[in-house]
Amino acid sequence: MTMLEAPQTVEMEKPGAPEEARAAAHRARVVPWAEAFVQRRAQGEKHPVWDFLFTYYSFSPAKLMKWSAAVFEVGADGWDGPPLSARDVNQARWIVQLCENIANKPPRFQCHGLHEWAMVYKLSAEQVRHSGCRLRLAPETLASFVESQSICCTHHDAYRFFTPEARPLNVVKPRLETRLELEQGGCLHTNMDLYKWAYKLWPWIGSDLVAEAFLLAVQAREMDMRASPYDLADLGFVPIAIETEEGRAEYREMQQAFAERSAPVRAKLRKAAGRLIEHAGRCDLH
Repeated sequence: MTMLEAPQTVEMEKPGAPEEARAAAHRARVVPWAEAFVQRRAQGEKHPVWDFLFTYYSFSPAKLMKWSAAVFEVGADGWDGPPLSARDVNQARWIVQLCENIANKPPRFQCHGLHEWAMVYKLSAEQVRHSGCRLRLAPETLASFVESQSICCTHHDAYRFFTPEARPLNVVKPRLETRLELEQGGCLHTNMDLYKWAYKLWPWIGSDLVAEAFLLAVQAREMDMRASPYDLADLGFVPIAIETEEGRAEYREMQQAFAERSAPVRAKLRKAAGRLIEHAGRCDLH
């Protein structure tokens, strides 16, 4: 299903509402996606777009569907979840720094989603990751287009899947060690990864923010694959034809709009991670 075919977005219940209502609202938001993946897996089926949300990202469908309040909502006396370790607090500090770094630098909107193209550059149709899907261009035409563009991917986890021939074409060489320095708010994958950083702090930050970040990742994944070189029209994904001037302009417009939608979620994550650090301090955890 595409986002157009997805269930209507369910508003989350605000903190202070009965836990039963918040849990029900949470499940209504995420269960359709999680259960669809579980059903495909049981039947041995794969989806080239949506499976990524449960294979690349390591948060299990069961954890995604389970609701919990944040530890700083219920207080230490009311918390019945796992203990918070020093490692978890260090992860929260790193996430705060990442969120602040991204918020304090200007976003870039010139990548045009070329990372997906760099992942199939100089590969045959049989060698690409989604080999069951057709490419929209012949491999030779696709390679010529990639070579005609300036590839400027700043995301380490996207860059590491570039083909060996594509890596020298990227104007930067992102590494795990440079993530804090290079990640920026225009990057679709950086915004998609808000889901990863949120679930890294689950259950202590609660499930509501994890669900919000997950649904943002759903939207980002759809846009990512629509701009990819794969022909997914039969699955309902209309291509964003970045191989044309019009398509690149469409991508930039959508990328800017998505960055604006992501910024408030990043601010919430930064605040939640900060509150988690404060909670750990009150519990004398160092």
